[in-house]
Amino acid sequence: MTTATIRLLPRALRFLRARTRVVLLLGGWSLLESAHTFVSGYGVAKALDDGFLVGHTGTGMGWLAVAAVAIVISGAAGRGVFRGLADLVEPLRDVLVRTVVTRALDQAVADPARTADTAVVSRLTNQTELARDSFAGLVLVARSFVFTAAGALLGLVSLAPQLLLIVLPPLIAGLLLFLATLAPMARHQRAFLHADETLSADFGAVAAGLRDIAACGARPTVAARAYGLIDAEARAARRLAGWAAARCLALGVAGQLPVLLLLLSAPWLLRQNLTAGTVLGALTYLTQALLPALHTLMNALGSAGTRLLVVLDRLTGGRRRTPLGGGSVDGAHPDDASLSVPGSVPASVPVPLSVPVAVSVNSPTATHPPGPRVELRSITFAYGPGAQPVLHDLDLVVEPGEHLAVVGPSGIGKSTLAGLIAGLLAPTAGAVRVNGRPPTLHASDTHAGPGPGLLPDPDPSRLRVLIPQQAYVFSGSVRDNLLYLCPDGASDASVAAASNAVGLSSLVSRLGGLDARIDPAALSQGERQLIALGRAHLSPAPLLLLDEATCHLDPAAEQRAEQVFADRPGTLIVIAHRITSAQRADRVLVLDGIRATVGSHTELLERSVLYRELAGNWQPESVERSR
Repeated sequence: MTTATIRLLPRALRFLRARTRVVLLLGGWSLLESAHTFVSGYGVAKALDDGFLVGHTGTGMGWLAVAAVAIVISGAAGRGVFRGLADLVEPLRDVLVRTVVTRALDQAVADPARTADTAVVSRLTNQTELARDSFAGLVLVARSFVFTAAGALLGLVSLAPQLLLIVLPPLIAGLLLFLATLAPMARHQRAFLHADETLSADFGAVAAGLRDIAACGARPTVAARAYGLIDAEARAARRLAGWAAARCLALGVAGQLPVLLLLLSAPWLLRQNLTAGTVLGALTYLTQALLPALHTLMNALGSAGTRLLVVLDRLTGGRRRTPLGGGSVDGAHPDDASLSVPGSVPASVPVPLSVPVAVSVNSPTATHPPGPRVELRSITFAYGPGAQPVLHDLDLVVEPGEHLAVVGPSGIGKSTLAGLIAGLLAPTAGAVRVNGRPPTLHASDTHAGPGPGLLPDPDPSRLRVLIPQQAYVFSGSVRDNLLYLCPDGASDASVAAASNAVGLSSLVSRLGGLDARIDPAALSQGERQLIALGRAHLSPAPLLLLDEATCHLDPAAEQRAEQVFADRPGTLIVIAHRITSAQRADRVLVLDGIRATVGSHTELLERSVLYRELAGNWQPESVERSR
């Protein structure tokens, strides 16, 4: 028996004892409903032996009429069965609803500051209804099998006791084999559900930070973990399928083998003075009563039974899954340890995605490279073979340590350019080079060695960091978020200095310090951007790409952040959304969809009509009014 079964069994017995009268009435109606089971085989045997085979057609028809009347009575008794079923099932739903509501209220009273449990609605509606329906189905199937089997076995004894020697051994063996599979089936079903939930939660977290994962070069790490989780779910599915096959074997032994043995032993039975009607009546019991009831029982216990057990465990005290960020997992089971992935962490523990080790720029002995040289050679890019190019034949060189701002109308290709430089996108034509190499390095690129100004590590996360407009913050501590791109870590002094530099210190204090837990949903977009900027400032990468990464900050906070990154050693490329960002840059790249123009702010005011229009529309006072 599983742990959940042992824990739920006393409650189930108390529930049934409190409704003894309902159970007895349900049993009485079920007995009347199953009367046709006994009459069916016995009537067929008598219709043949006493009627048709001896030329008494009226007698034969009479016995068949008796069997037909029994079926009509059984149908009428079905009404009483369902009335009794309702009297048993509806109180269960009431008990479950009271349990869920009471627990939710007790938790609210015990901890008023605790975040509301949003899963209560699901437990009150979907899960209670699922438990109700599964319980009703199991009751119907179980009592049907019990009374059908009793009627069939009584009929076999009435026809010829020796028939039990043929039918009972395989029936009992199949039932025992089936019962032996229930606990492993439930355990592996739970393990499979846990593996599937873990994989879904992990993929959900990855999807939310996909751009950052690609930009930081963490794709191999994330892919390795994902493949490990997929393999774990596949192993759980194979084990579950193996026990499902054992259940099919049990069904064959209990349901099909008696029929086969009866047919094989028919000549012997006839030599024992059994009549053809007796053999046919026994066959009727097996094929029309026992086999269908057994098949229904096994399928119901194997599916609805497992489902009911899991749902009741969750509703009445099982451990619950919390969102990725902590807590225990629904229905955790010791066997779930088999789902672990070598080198991975539990899915319920929020940790930043790790990246390979590199020299931290915050180390007292670290040296700051001047930054890489970025070259774009005749770059053309389109989102699809037949799409209009977003960038066409673009040439650009960003010198080591330079601060470049990129401006242009919305949708002109600024973020696409950042993606190309970061290696998130591959150009349709042309080449992107960071210190002479592609921005996304593969194993085949490592033989070239690092270019000047680059750390000796081929992992792209060591070379460049892209901070998008929608900043990525995960459910970990403030420290974990800030050290996300510092696999070697950094001292508290370095973290505090970076936080103060980008204007993050007050937010860190309000959240409760570096070790305080972060709820991303509780942060504003500007606060998430500040955390992402602090993370980028701590990164050892010598190339920083800010894709409107300060758009949710006010102009003063944006100026402070951009000045800090401009003073930070390395090459800085900023997708600007205010004219002040362009004014602070060494050079400005203007994209207009036809050509690209590069120059200083003053030069572009004279040379570019589009830039003059953008500068006129981006006056600080008009920008703030529009915000």
